[in-house]
Amino acid sequence: MPALPPSPGRVGPFAGLDVPWLLRLRAETRRDHPFLIWAPFDQPARTWTYGEFHERVGALADGLARRGIRPGEFVLVHLDNCIEALLAWYALVELGAVAVTTNTRSAPAEMDYYADHSQAVAAITQPAYGELVARSCRNLRWIAVTAHDAGVTLAQGRGTPNTESFEALFADSADRPRRPADPLHPCSVQYTSGTTARPKAVLWTHANALWGAKVNATHEDLRADDVHLVHLPLFHTNAQAYSVLAALWVGATAVIQPRFSASRFWKVAAEHRCTWTSVVPFCVRALMENEIPKSHTFRLWGSAVSSPPTDAIFGVRTIGWWGMTETITHGIIGDANQPNIPMSIGRAATEYEIRVVEDDGTPTSVGGTGNLLIRGIPGLSLFAEYLHNDKAMRDSFDADGCFITGDRVTLLEQGFIRFADRNKDMLKVGGENVAASEVEQVILTVPGVREAAVVAKKHAMLDEVPVAFIIPHGGTAQAPPALQDDILVACRKALADFKVPREVHLVDDMPRATLEKIAKAELRKRLE
Repeated sequence: MPALPPSPGRVGPFAGLDVPWLLRLRAETRRDHPFLIWAPFDQPARTWTYGEFHERVGALADGLARRGIRPGEFVLVHLDNCIEALLAWYALVELGAVAVTTNTRSAPAEMDYYADHSQAVAAITQPAYGELVARSCRNLRWIAVTAHDAGVTLAQGRGTPNTESFEALFADSADRPRRPADPLHPCSVQYTSGTTARPKAVLWTHANALWGAKVNATHEDLRADDVHLVHLPLFHTNAQAYSVLAALWVGATAVIQPRFSASRFWKVAAEHRCTWTSVVPFCVRALMENEIPKSHTFRLWGSAVSSPPTDAIFGVRTIGWWGMTETITHGIIGDANQPNIPMSIGRAATEYEIRVVEDDGTPTSVGGTGNLLIRGIPGLSLFAEYLHNDKAMRDSFDADGCFITGDRVTLLEQGFIRFADRNKDMLKVGGENVAASEVEQVILTVPGVREAAVVAKKHAMLDEVPVAFIIPHGGTAQAPPALQDDILVACRKALADFKVPREVHLVDDMPRATLEKIAKAELRKRLE
């Protein structure tokens, strides 16, 4: 279901607008107001006003154009949280290129896939990943490397061969590229794990990004005087759209940390008088293990559930939400100003149609648990497409045009919804999605492995971790002595660290379901 083509008489909510328009608007109306505050761990914070950031984006956009990047071309942005990550994203978007943000925990094989699949022509990265990108992404025209690793200055004399300086890319903001605003022009790509072996490339348009900015700001009750603490990775939708784009829409401030740090969280929040942040369960559990201040300036948190018991401990109101990279914003949202049922994810957002149905398509009754479907407008309130993957697009929508999320939810009274579970082949490891089949395909390449099944095991801090069950050729009695070690070595070479199994169990047989499928539910019970 591709993005809707233009048609006579159709006027979209962002007609004649794009992301550069929004940044330019804020630079004109809030020129001297802090937009971004970079808060590295071991150096003083650095503030970027709206006007200053807009000028630097223009200078970089001009430099990228001079360096040969053309509208419609794809460029990898492989960076931990830093101001350079945002400068690169907004400059590429202004130029009309497509920013491909990739997980910095990716393994070489994954980076090779991202570069090849997106047909990226260049990359922007940092010293820690320069060699990995250069070695894994061999068809790039050039690679630019920043001067530091998320605030940690590069040691003198240390560099990455065959790369160039990110700072050398900047040219003249006065010559920034100009092009007609097209809200349906491609804007960015994020790779997201699905139930297939390979991550899918979720393509957003400029209208998608503006939708995320406006709707997220509305859902979160963001105001121009808010200060949003951003510690989740900028290569994900949460930090990019829920936080930075939403702050940009209302002219607020975003404080950017290199990553989440429980020991630094409250100090940074106090220093910059933060009022808003997004947290995942891992963050909440980690913060519980540190001293909690008696007072702070937070007025709202956004998380997986509304009004959890920890609200009383932290002294803050939490609104729950549900969303995906494909939905840009929250399809289900807790109310920032009205009571929510504790531990629910909220009600259906007014901007979407939410359906909860049984496996046969009939509506799920109140109190029941069903499959979550969502209807929106592709290229606006839903992603434009899965890049170069027509089959995934066909398989992801039902006959009525609803996006099949793969999640299951429980209907509560008064329209509230509680998250029930996800597709059991999808794991949630410390906020990261992991497709079991992707890990299984790596394991099956190891000599001595006949069959593999990866399931989730509950983890106190990370929510879930992957565990592998292996049937060796000839059974456990004839398994090579080093088989378990060989499996882990293969996984570490091919996968990001959070996808590597925490345990490898050799078994002679596995529980079976219909058509001899492995009954993974029974394997999960064994782990309990």
